[in-house]
Amino acid sequence: MTAAPLTEPSQETTPPPDPRLWNEDLAPAKERRWKVYDIFALWMFDVHNLGNYTFAAGLFVLGLSAWQVFTALLFGFVIIYAGMNLMGRIGQRTGVPFPVVARISFGTFGANLPALIRAVIAIFWYGIQTYLASVAITLLVLAIDPGLKPLTEHGFLGLHALGWICFVALWAVQALILTRGMESVRKFQDWCGPAIWVVMIALAVWILAAGHWNISFTSSPKQLSTGEQIRQWFGAAGLILATYGTLMLNFCDFSRFAPDQKTVKRGNFWGLPINSTAFALLSVVVTAGSMQVFGEAITDPAELLAKVHNTPVLIIGALTFAVATMGVNIVANFVSPAYDLANIWPRRITFTIGGMISAVAALCVLPWKLYSSPAVVNYFLGGLGAFLGPLFGIMIVDYYLIRRGQVDVAQLFVDGGIYPRVNPRALVTFFPTAALSAVIALVPFFAPAAPYSWFIGTASSAALYYVVSRKHR
Repeated sequence: MTAAPLTEPSQETTPPPDPRLWNEDLAPAKERRWKVYDIFALWMFDVHNLGNYTFAAGLFVLGLSAWQVFTALLFGFVIIYAGMNLMGRIGQRTGVPFPVVARISFGTFGANLPALIRAVIAIFWYGIQTYLASVAITLLVLAIDPGLKPLTEHGFLGLHALGWICFVALWAVQALILTRGMESVRKFQDWCGPAIWVVMIALAVWILAAGHWNISFTSSPKQLSTGEQIRQWFGAAGLILATYGTLMLNFCDFSRFAPDQKTVKRGNFWGLPINSTAFALLSVVVTAGSMQVFGEAITDPAELLAKVHNTPVLIIGALTFAVATMGVNIVANFVSPAYDLANIWPRRITFTIGGMISAVAALCVLPWKLYSSPAVVNYFLGGLGAFLGPLFGIMIVDYYLIRRGQVDVAQLFVDGGIYPRVNPRALVTFFPTAALSAVIALVPFFAPAAPYSWFIGTASSAALYYVVSRKHR
C-alpha cells in the first residue's frame, strides 16, 4: 500500500509551534543516522532476552516439537514484520515519535490517551523485567561466590540485600544509557545484540555436545492429539503477536531516524522473521538438550548456565543476561514512556526527563511485589495490554485508508489548526473495541480465544473506525 507524499505547508500558512505541543525531542528528527544494521540490531536487542527464551522453551514443554515451535513463531513474526513496516513507514515519513503520530488520529491533545496507556504499561513492565533479570543475576552471583549467601537472609520491603544490589545496579545502568539520548541507544544496541548471540550459540554447542549431538526436532516431551497441536500452534502465533503489539504500536519512535523506507523494511526483515525465529529455535534446541542431559526440561537459561561450574563462563553469562534484559527494557519499556511523558508537558519534560521519571516510577512500584501478584500481572497489565490492538487498528486505518498518507506534520504542533484537539470518532471506536479485547483476554469463559485478543481488538477497531470515519466524511 503506497502512501501519498506528505504535504509541505509554507511558513506563511502554518502558525508557529505551540509550546504545549512541541519541544526538540518531539519535533521531526533532524538527523537520520539509523541504517539497516541499526534496525537489525534493534531487534536482536529486543528479542534476545530471558522472557522470549522462556516463552519459546515453554511451548516445547507444553507439547510442541522444535519444528512446530519454529513454524508457529515464524508465522507470527511474518505478521509482526508486516505490522512493523506499516507503523515504521509513518514514523519514517513524518519523522516524529509515537505520541505525535497518535495526534493524527486522536487529536492534538486526545493523543495523550494512547500515550498514557502505552507509558503505564511500559513503566510497570520495565520494573518487572529488571527484577526478573536481577533474580537471574543473583543466582549466577551466588553460583560464582557462595560466600555471599548471608546477604540473602535479611530483606527490606520484600527484597533481600543481594537482590537489592543486583536490581539497583541493573536499574542504574539502564537509566545512564537513556539519559544520553537515542544516539547512545543506537550505539549500545549495535554491539550488544551480536554479543548475546555468541553466548547463546556457545550454550547450544555445550548442551548439544553433552547430549552427543542427538537432539530430535520432531519429538516433544508431552504427547498431544492432532487437534490440540493445532490449537497450541495457532495459540503460540497469537501470543507472540500480543507480545510484540506493544512495540508495533510505537515502532515509529525508532523508524523516524531511518533515511528511507527501504532501510526500515530490510532491517525489519533480517531482525524479525529471520533473527527472531532463529533465536526461538535455538532456545527450543537448548531446552530439548537439557531434557536429554539432565533428565528435565530447563526453561531458564540462567539456571542452565549455573550448571556449567566454570567461573569465567558464569561471569560472562551473568553479564550477558544482564545486557539482554537491558536490551528489551530500553527498546520496549523505556524509550516509549520517555516520549509519552514528554508529550504531556513538552515545556517542562524532555526525552531525558521523561526517561528518568519512568525509571524512578518503575523503582517505586516495587516490581517484585507486583510480579508476585497474579491479579496485578494478569488483570491490570493484561487488561491494559489488550488496549494496544485497538489503538494500532485506529492509527493504521486513519493514516492509510482515511487520510491516504496525507499528513501536514507542522500542523500536528498547532492548537486549533487542521487537526482537532480531540477526535471523537477515535474515542467512539476505541472504548467499545478496547472493552471487547479486554473481556476476551481476561474473562475465563473466553480463555480459548484469549491468545487472539490483540488480533481481535485490532481487526474490530480497524473495521469500526473505517465505517464511522467514512460515514462522517
